[in-house]
Amino acid sequence: MIPLKYNVRNLRVRWKTTMMTVLGTGLVVWSSCILFGLVEGMEHSLAISGDPLDVIVMRKGSSTETTGGFESSKADELLNLPGIARDERGRPLAAKELLNIPIAERENGTRTNIIVRGVQPASRQLRPNFRIVEGSDLVEGRGECIVSRQMSKRFKGAQIGGRLEFGDKEKYTVVGIFTAGGSAAESEVWADLKDVERNTGREGSVSCVQVRAASSGDYDKLRDTIENDTRFKLAAIPESVYFLNQSRSSIFLKGAGTLIAVLLTLGAMFSAANTMFAAVSARTREIGTMRALGFSQLDILISFLGESLILCAMGGAVGLLAAIPLNALTYETSDFNSFASMTVSFRFGPMVMTVALVMTLAMGLFGGMFPALRAVRLNVISALREL
Repeated sequence: MIPLKYNVRNLRVRWKTTMMTVLGTGLVVWSSCILFGLVEGMEHSLAISGDPLDVIVMRKGSSTETTGGFESSKADELLNLPGIARDERGRPLAAKELLNIPIAERENGTRTNIIVRGVQPASRQLRPNFRIVEGSDLVEGRGECIVSRQMSKRFKGAQIGGRLEFGDKEKYTVVGIFTAGGSAAESEVWADLKDVERNTGREGSVSCVQVRAASSGDYDKLRDTIENDTRFKLAAIPESVYFLNQSRSSIFLKGAGTLIAVLLTLGAMFSAANTMFAAVSARTREIGTMRALGFSQLDILISFLGESLILCAMGGAVGLLAAIPLNALTYETSDFNSFASMTVSFRFGPMVMTVALVMTLAMGLFGGMFPALRAVRLNVISALREL
Protein backbone atom coordinates (compact mmCIF):
# COMPACT_ATOMS: atom_id res chain seq x y z
CA MET A 1 0.00 0.00 0.00
CA ILE A 2 1.35 3.43 -0.99
CA PRO A 3 1.73 5.70 2.10
CA LEU A 4 -0.82 8.51 2.45
CA LYS A 5 1.96 11.06 2.94
CA TYR A 6 2.94 10.49 -0.69
CA ASN A 7 -0.42 11.93 -1.81
CA VAL A 8 -0.26 14.78 0.71
CA ARG A 9 3.24 15.69 -0.49
CA ASN A 10 2.12 15.79 -4.11
CA LEU A 11 -0.83 18.02 -3.28
CA ARG A 12 1.54 20.37 -1.44
CA VAL A 13 4.02 20.44 -4.33
CA ARG A 14 1.23 21.29 -6.79
CA TRP A 15 -0.21 23.88 -4.40
CA LYS A 16 -1.52 26.26 -7.07
CA THR A 17 -3.69 23.68 -8.86
CA THR A 18 -4.61 22.21 -5.48
CA MET A 19 -5.86 25.57 -4.20
CA MET A 20 -7.80 26.29 -7.39
CA THR A 21 -9.52 22.89 -7.27
CA VAL A 22 -10.26 23.19 -3.53
CA LEU A 23 -11.79 26.65 -3.97
CA GLY A 24 -13.80 25.49 -6.99
CA THR A 25 -15.27 22.46 -5.22
CA GLY A 26 -15.80 24.54 -2.07
CA LEU A 27 -17.82 27.08 -4.04
CA VAL A 28 -19.96 24.29 -5.51
CA VAL A 29 -20.68 22.82 -2.06
CA TRP A 30 -21.33 26.27 -0.56
CA SER A 31 -23.81 27.22 -3.32
CA SER A 32 -25.75 23.99 -2.86
CA CYS A 33 -25.74 24.40 0.94
CA ILE A 34 -27.39 27.80 0.56
CA LEU A 35 -30.25 26.44 -1.54
CA PHE A 36 -30.86 23.32 0.52
CA GLY A 37 -30.46 25.31 3.75
CA LEU A 38 -33.28 27.57 2.56
CA VAL A 39 -35.50 24.56 1.79
CA GLU A 40 -34.76 22.96 5.15
CA GLY A 41 -35.47 26.26 6.91
CA MET A 42 -38.85 26.52 5.19
CA GLU A 43 -39.79 22.94 6.08
CA HIS A 44 -38.63 23.41 9.68
CA SER A 45 -40.63 26.63 10.03
CA LEU A 46 -43.82 24.85 9.00
CA ALA A 47 -43.07 21.63 10.89
CA ILE A 48 -42.74 23.34 14.30
CA SER A 49 -45.96 25.29 13.73
CA GLY A 50 -48.18 22.27 14.39
CA ASP A 51 -49.25 21.00 17.83
CA PRO A 52 -50.52 17.40 18.17
CA LEU A 53 -53.66 18.55 20.04
CA ASP A 54 -54.46 21.51 17.77
CA VAL A 55 -57.10 21.50 15.05
CA ILE A 56 -57.64 24.01 12.26
CA VAL A 57 -61.33 24.30 11.34
CA MET A 58 -62.17 25.37 7.78
CA ARG A 59 -64.84 24.93 5.17
CA LYS A 60 -64.91 21.41 3.74
CA GLY A 61 -62.96 21.01 0.52
CA SER A 62 -60.51 23.79 1.38
CA SER A 63 -56.79 23.16 1.60
CA THR A 64 -55.67 26.59 2.86
CA GLU A 65 -56.97 29.24 5.24
CA THR A 66 -57.28 31.74 2.39
CA THR A 67 -60.05 29.64 0.81
CA GLY A 68 -61.48 28.07 3.96
CA GLY A 69 -63.81 30.80 5.16
CA PHE A 70 -67.20 30.15 6.75
CA GLU A 71 -69.88 31.94 8.80
CA SER A 72 -68.82 33.65 12.02
CA SER A 73 -71.98 32.37 13.73
CA LYS A 74 -70.78 28.78 13.34
CA ALA A 75 -67.37 29.84 14.65
CA ASP A 76 -68.97 31.28 17.80
CA GLU A 77 -70.66 27.93 18.49
CA LEU A 78 -67.36 26.11 17.97
CA LEU A 79 -65.64 28.16 20.69
CA ASN A 80 -67.93 26.71 23.35
CA LEU A 81 -67.77 23.02 22.46
CA PRO A 82 -66.95 20.61 25.33
CA GLY A 83 -63.45 19.08 25.20
CA ILE A 84 -61.63 22.31 24.35
CA ALA A 85 -58.60 23.02 26.55
CA ARG A 86 -58.78 26.04 28.83
CA ASP A 87 -56.17 28.44 30.21
CA GLU A 88 -55.51 29.23 33.88
CA ARG A 89 -58.45 31.67 33.88
CA GLY A 90 -60.85 29.09 32.48
CA ARG A 91 -61.04 30.65 29.01
CA PRO A 92 -61.19 28.26 26.05
CA LEU A 93 -58.02 27.85 23.97
CA ALA A 94 -59.83 28.53 20.72
CA ALA A 95 -59.77 31.56 18.46
CA LYS A 96 -61.53 32.89 15.39
CA GLU A 97 -59.05 34.23 12.83
CA LEU A 98 -59.41 36.17 9.61
CA LEU A 99 -56.74 36.45 6.90
CA ASN A 100 -56.19 39.26 4.45
CA ILE A 101 -53.36 39.42 1.91
CA PRO A 102 -52.67 43.05 0.93
CA ILE A 103 -49.65 44.48 -0.88
CA ALA A 104 -46.93 46.03 1.29
CA GLU A 105 -43.85 48.09 0.43
CA ARG A 106 -40.42 46.79 1.38
CA GLU A 107 -37.66 49.04 2.70
CA ASN A 108 -35.98 48.94 -0.74
CA GLY A 109 -39.12 50.28 -2.45
CA THR A 110 -40.32 47.02 -4.00
CA ARG A 111 -43.72 45.55 -3.18
CA THR A 112 -45.01 42.11 -2.27
CA ASN A 113 -48.02 40.37 -0.74
CA ILE A 114 -48.03 39.85 3.03
CA ILE A 115 -50.42 38.11 5.40
CA VAL A 116 -52.41 40.25 7.84
CA ARG A 117 -54.07 37.99 10.39
CA GLY A 118 -56.98 39.14 12.52
CA VAL A 119 -56.59 37.37 15.86
CA GLN A 120 -58.19 36.94 19.25
CA PRO A 121 -56.37 36.72 22.63
CA ALA A 122 -56.22 32.90 22.57
CA SER A 123 -54.28 33.02 19.29
CA ARG A 124 -51.09 33.82 21.24
CA GLN A 125 -51.34 30.66 23.33
CA LEU A 126 -51.99 28.55 20.25
CA ARG A 127 -48.57 29.45 18.73
CA PRO A 128 -45.31 27.87 19.90
CA ASN A 129 -43.22 30.04 22.22
CA PHE A 130 -45.11 33.23 21.40
CA ARG A 131 -43.87 36.30 23.28
CA ILE A 132 -43.63 40.06 22.89
CA VAL A 133 -39.94 41.01 22.78
CA GLU A 134 -40.24 44.77 22.17
CA GLY A 135 -43.00 47.29 22.79
CA SER A 136 -46.38 46.02 23.93
CA ASP A 137 -49.17 43.73 22.79
CA LEU A 138 -52.01 45.17 20.72
CA VAL A 139 -55.19 46.41 22.36
CA GLU A 140 -58.46 45.32 20.77
CA GLY A 141 -60.35 47.89 18.74
CA ARG A 142 -57.58 50.52 18.57
CA GLY A 143 -56.28 49.80 15.07
CA GLU A 144 -53.00 48.43 16.44
CA CYS A 145 -50.86 45.57 15.21
CA ILE A 146 -47.76 43.59 16.14
CA VAL A 147 -45.13 42.22 13.76
CA SER A 148 -42.26 39.75 13.93
CA ARG A 149 -38.67 40.95 14.24
CA GLN A 150 -37.92 39.89 10.65
CA MET A 151 -40.96 41.72 9.29
CA SER A 152 -39.98 44.90 11.13
CA LYS A 153 -36.61 44.91 9.34
CA ARG A 154 -38.01 44.38 5.85
CA PHE A 155 -41.11 46.55 5.46
CA LYS A 156 -41.68 50.29 5.56
CA GLY A 157 -43.64 51.44 8.59
CA ALA A 158 -43.21 48.07 10.34
CA GLN A 159 -41.08 49.47 13.17
CA ILE A 160 -42.55 50.27 16.58
CA GLY A 161 -44.49 53.53 16.28
CA GLY A 162 -44.71 53.14 12.52
CA ARG A 163 -47.86 52.80 10.48
CA LEU A 164 -48.68 50.05 8.02
CA GLU A 165 -51.09 51.24 5.34
CA PHE A 166 -52.72 48.92 2.83
CA GLY A 167 -54.93 51.18 0.77
CA ASP A 168 -57.25 53.89 2.06
CA LYS A 169 -59.14 51.85 4.65
CA GLU A 170 -56.72 49.31 6.07
CA LYS A 171 -54.23 51.03 8.39
CA TYR A 172 -52.54 49.77 11.55
CA THR A 173 -50.16 51.31 14.07
CA VAL A 174 -47.27 49.02 15.05
CA VAL A 175 -47.04 48.77 18.85
CA GLY A 176 -44.96 45.64 19.41
CA ILE A 177 -42.58 43.04 18.01
CA PHE A 178 -43.06 39.34 18.70
CA THR A 179 -41.31 36.02 18.19
CA ALA A 180 -42.99 32.65 17.83
CA GLY A 181 -40.20 30.08 17.94
CA GLY A 182 -39.36 30.45 14.26
CA SER A 183 -42.81 29.20 13.21
CA ALA A 184 -44.87 30.36 10.23
CA ALA A 185 -46.49 33.06 12.42
CA GLU A 186 -43.27 35.09 12.14
CA SER A 187 -44.12 35.80 8.50
CA GLU A 188 -47.38 37.56 9.44
CA VAL A 189 -48.72 40.88 10.72
CA TRP A 190 -51.17 40.40 13.60
CA ALA A 191 -54.05 42.80 14.22
CA ASP A 192 -57.28 42.61 16.22
CA LEU A 193 -59.93 40.43 14.55
CA LYS A 194 -62.61 43.14 14.74
CA ASP A 195 -60.27 45.73 13.20
CA VAL A 196 -59.49 43.44 10.27
CA GLU A 197 -63.20 42.65 9.82
CA ARG A 198 -64.08 46.33 9.73
CA ASN A 199 -61.17 47.41 7.52
CA THR A 200 -61.76 44.69 4.93
CA GLY A 201 -65.58 44.75 5.02
CA ARG A 202 -65.76 41.06 5.93
CA GLU A 203 -67.93 41.13 9.04
CA GLY A 204 -69.80 37.90 9.60
CA SER A 205 -67.13 35.53 8.31
CA VAL A 206 -63.84 33.97 9.44
CA SER A 207 -61.01 32.28 7.57
CA CYS A 208 -60.58 29.55 10.18
CA VAL A 209 -60.92 28.66 13.83
CA GLN A 210 -57.90 27.43 15.79
CA VAL A 211 -58.83 24.93 18.52
CA ARG A 212 -56.76 23.00 21.09
CA ALA A 213 -58.24 19.85 22.60
CA ALA A 214 -57.93 19.17 26.32
CA SER A 215 -56.68 15.60 25.76
CA SER A 216 -56.20 13.00 23.04
CA GLY A 217 -59.64 11.54 23.83
CA ASP A 218 -61.28 14.97 23.58
CA TYR A 219 -59.31 15.56 20.38
CA ASP A 220 -61.08 12.69 18.57
CA LYS A 221 -64.50 13.71 19.90
CA LEU A 222 -63.99 17.33 18.86
CA ARG A 223 -63.02 16.36 15.33
CA ASP A 224 -66.01 14.03 15.05
CA THR A 225 -68.42 16.73 16.27
CA ILE A 226 -67.03 19.41 13.98
CA GLU A 227 -67.08 17.21 10.90
CA ASN A 228 -70.31 15.26 11.40
CA ASP A 229 -72.64 17.33 13.59
CA THR A 230 -75.35 18.92 11.41
CA ARG A 231 -74.68 22.30 13.05
CA PHE A 232 -71.22 22.47 11.53
CA LYS A 233 -70.26 20.01 8.76
CA LEU A 234 -66.82 21.58 8.59
CA ALA A 235 -63.30 20.21 8.03
CA ALA A 236 -61.32 19.69 11.25
CA ILE A 237 -57.74 19.30 10.03
CA PRO A 238 -55.01 18.29 12.48
CA GLU A 239 -52.60 21.22 12.62
CA SER A 240 -49.57 18.99 12.04
CA VAL A 241 -51.20 17.56 8.90
CA TYR A 242 -52.16 21.03 7.67
CA PHE A 243 -48.61 22.37 7.89
CA LEU A 244 -47.20 19.17 6.41
CA ASN A 245 -49.39 19.77 3.36
CA GLN A 246 -48.26 23.40 3.22
CA SER A 247 -44.60 22.33 3.31
CA ARG A 248 -45.09 20.45 0.06
CA SER A 249 -44.72 23.80 -1.65
CA SER A 250 -41.00 23.37 -1.01
CA ILE A 251 -40.93 20.34 -3.34
CA PHE A 252 -40.35 22.65 -6.32
CA LEU A 253 -37.40 24.31 -4.59
CA LYS A 254 -36.03 20.94 -3.53
CA GLY A 255 -36.33 19.58 -7.07
CA ALA A 256 -34.72 22.68 -8.57
CA GLY A 257 -31.99 22.54 -5.93
CA THR A 258 -31.27 18.90 -6.70
CA LEU A 259 -31.00 19.62 -10.42
CA ILE A 260 -28.69 22.58 -9.82
CA ALA A 261 -26.58 20.53 -7.38
CA VAL A 262 -26.22 17.72 -9.93
CA LEU A 263 -25.14 20.14 -12.67
CA LEU A 264 -22.68 21.88 -10.36
CA THR A 265 -21.31 18.53 -9.21
CA LEU A 266 -20.75 17.43 -12.81
CA GLY A 267 -18.83 20.63 -13.46
CA ALA A 268 -16.74 20.11 -10.33
CA MET A 269 -16.06 16.49 -11.39
CA PHE A 270 -14.49 17.75 -14.61
CA SER A 271 -12.40 20.20 -12.60
CA ALA A 272 -11.18 17.44 -10.28
CA ALA A 273 -10.59 15.09 -13.22
CA ASN A 274 -8.58 17.75 -15.04
CA THR A 275 -6.40 18.25 -11.97
CA MET A 276 -5.83 14.51 -11.58
CA PHE A 277 -5.12 13.97 -15.28
CA ALA A 278 -2.48 16.67 -15.03
CA ALA A 279 -1.05 14.92 -11.97
CA VAL A 280 -0.88 11.58 -13.81
CA SER A 281 0.85 13.17 -16.81
CA ALA A 282 3.41 14.92 -14.61
CA ARG A 283 4.16 11.78 -12.61
CA THR A 284 4.43 9.15 -15.31
CA ARG A 285 7.99 8.22 -14.33
CA GLU A 286 6.97 8.06 -10.66
CA ILE A 287 4.16 5.66 -11.51
CA GLY A 288 6.55 3.50 -13.54
CA THR A 289 9.03 3.50 -10.65
CA MET A 290 6.35 2.47 -8.13
CA ARG A 291 5.27 -0.38 -10.41
CA ALA A 292 8.93 -1.49 -10.78
CA LEU A 293 9.28 -1.44 -6.98
CA GLY A 294 6.43 -3.94 -6.72
CA PHE A 295 3.34 -1.82 -6.08
CA SER A 296 0.32 -3.40 -7.78
CA GLN A 297 -2.17 -1.77 -10.14
CA LEU A 298 -4.70 -1.81 -7.28
CA ASP A 299 -2.27 0.11 -5.06
CA ILE A 300 -1.85 2.75 -7.77
CA LEU A 301 -5.63 2.96 -8.29
CA ILE A 302 -6.35 3.37 -4.57
CA SER A 303 -3.58 5.96 -4.23
CA PHE A 304 -4.88 8.22 -7.02
CA LEU A 305 -8.51 7.82 -5.97
CA GLY A 306 -7.48 8.67 -2.41
CA GLU A 307 -5.69 11.78 -3.62
CA SER A 308 -8.80 12.86 -5.51
CA LEU A 309 -10.97 12.27 -2.43
CA ILE A 310 -8.59 14.26 -0.23
CA LEU A 311 -8.66 17.11 -2.74
CA CYS A 312 -12.47 17.21 -2.89
CA ALA A 313 -12.85 16.64 0.87
CA MET A 314 -10.79 19.78 1.46
CA GLY A 315 -13.11 21.66 -0.91
CA GLY A 316 -16.19 20.23 0.79
CA ALA A 317 -14.86 21.28 4.21
CA VAL A 318 -14.24 24.81 2.92
CA GLY A 319 -17.79 24.97 1.53
CA LEU A 320 -19.35 23.71 4.77
CA LEU A 321 -17.32 26.09 6.94
CA ALA A 322 -18.37 28.99 4.72
CA ALA A 323 -22.03 27.94 5.05
CA ILE A 324 -22.09 27.74 8.87
CA PRO A 325 -22.22 31.56 9.43
CA LEU A 326 -25.40 31.65 7.31
CA ASN A 327 -27.27 30.12 10.27
CA ALA A 328 -27.65 33.65 11.62
CA LEU A 329 -29.31 34.91 8.42
CA THR A 330 -32.93 34.99 7.30
CA TYR A 331 -34.28 34.98 3.75
CA GLU A 332 -37.48 36.21 2.21
CA THR A 333 -39.22 33.83 -0.15
CA SER A 334 -42.78 33.32 -1.38
CA ASP A 335 -45.34 30.89 -0.01
CA PHE A 336 -46.60 29.07 -3.10
CA ASN A 337 -50.00 28.46 -1.44
CA SER A 338 -50.90 32.08 -0.66
CA PHE A 339 -48.27 33.86 -2.82
CA ALA A 340 -47.46 35.97 0.23
CA SER A 341 -44.05 36.89 1.57
CA MET A 342 -42.54 34.25 3.85
CA THR A 343 -39.54 34.84 6.10
CA VAL A 344 -37.33 31.78 6.50
CA SER A 345 -34.18 31.26 8.55
CA PHE A 346 -31.33 29.40 6.88
CA ARG A 347 -31.00 26.03 8.62
CA PHE A 348 -27.72 24.13 8.65
CA GLY A 349 -29.17 20.70 9.43
CA PRO A 350 -29.11 17.04 8.34
CA MET A 351 -30.29 17.77 4.78
CA VAL A 352 -27.50 20.28 4.18
CA MET A 353 -24.87 17.96 5.68
CA THR A 354 -26.09 15.03 3.55
CA VAL A 355 -26.02 17.08 0.35
CA ALA A 356 -22.48 18.29 1.08
CA LEU A 357 -21.26 14.76 1.86
CA VAL A 358 -22.82 13.20 -1.24
CA MET A 359 -21.48 15.94 -3.50
CA THR A 360 -17.97 15.66 -2.02
CA LEU A 361 -17.87 11.87 -2.43
CA ALA A 362 -19.25 12.08 -5.99
CA MET A 363 -16.72 14.72 -7.02
CA GLY A 364 -13.86 12.78 -5.44
CA LEU A 365 -14.75 9.32 -6.73
CA PHE A 366 -16.00 10.07 -10.24
CA GLY A 367 -13.61 12.96 -10.78
CA GLY A 368 -10.64 10.78 -9.89
CA MET A 369 -11.75 7.47 -11.41
CA PHE A 370 -10.71 7.99 -15.03
CA PRO A 371 -7.33 9.58 -14.23
CA ALA A 372 -6.66 6.73 -11.79
CA LEU A 373 -7.56 4.13 -14.42
CA ARG A 374 -5.21 5.85 -16.87
CA ALA A 375 -2.44 5.68 -14.28
CA VAL A 376 -2.78 1.92 -13.71
CA ARG A 377 -2.83 1.21 -17.44
CA LEU A 378 0.51 2.87 -18.10
CA ASN A 379 3.15 0.52 -19.52
CA VAL A 380 5.93 0.18 -16.94
CA ILE A 381 8.81 0.27 -19.43
CA SER A 382 7.37 3.22 -21.35
CA ALA A 383 6.69 5.09 -18.11
CA LEU A 384 10.30 4.62 -16.92
CA ARG A 385 11.60 6.01 -20.22
CA GLU A 386 9.38 9.13 -19.96
CA LEU A 387 11.42 12.33 -19.83
